[in-house]
Amino acid sequence: MTRYVAFLRGVSPMNLKMPELKRCFESAGFTGVKTLLSSGNVVFKAKGTASAVERRAEEAMSKDLGRKFYTIVRSVSDLRAMIEADPYEKHSLPEGAKRVVTFLREPRKPKVSIPIELDGARILETEAREVFSAYLPSPRGPVFMGLIEKAFGPEVTTRTWETVKKCAKA
Repeated sequence: MTRYVAFLRGVSPMNLKMPELKRCFESAGFTGVKTLLSSGNVVFKAKGTASAVERRAEEAMSKDLGRKFYTIVRSVSDLRAMIEADPYEKHSLPEGAKRVVTFLREPRKPKVSIPIELDGARILETEAREVFSAYLPSPRGPVFMGLIEKAFGPEVTTRTWETVKKCAKA
């Protein structure tokens, strides 16, 4: 069995309780299920490819929760390799910059040229099914999300670099 992490788009403590999500994943036959940070991160073991596991998780949510959240799955070993490679290391980031990773189900080219920047938010690079960005917190809110959706569309999900590290360790 492979240890996976599912990243669900649009989950918050206001729209989904983590015990419900955990039960849902267990009912789908996943084992060792653990949720992290109340924002739609689920670590578990499963047989099958990441794309098959994504479909199974979304089907279970539809059945058990009456709704589904767009789900992107990565193996823990793939996340650890990405962290080890540290794609941010080669970029000069300002002090206080927040690092974020956007996950795509399939590799796709951005609709705009990369790198791109807006109000202190930058999409730095893409690699296969991940987009690496950084931003400086500002009163304008998460400007980087607008850049990401402009470049890749809405079928993505984004996590901070620190959250990805926590998920890979869980």
